[in-house]
Amino acid sequence: EPTVIDVRTGTYRQLFHPEQLINGKEDAANNYARGHYTIGKEIIDLVLDRVRKLSDQCPGLQGCLVGHSLGGGA
Repeated sequence: EPTVIDVRTGTYRQLFHPEQLINGKEDAANNYARGHYTIGKEIIDLVLDRVRKLSDQCPGLQGCLVGHSLGGGA
């Protein structure tokens, strides 16, 4: 399965700015409760900060799409 490192160095590396990729966090191992209550609480502030920084750069933001588990997982 591809990882964030593969995205950073692979063929499509120009599609994503390095500041827009969040890595170094463990996954929830297909366990909803663990992802929602434990892992999610650890990463939510980082994710919101990244979204906030990106939206501040847009003069007329009309929406936001967040994709997760693009490299595999559920």
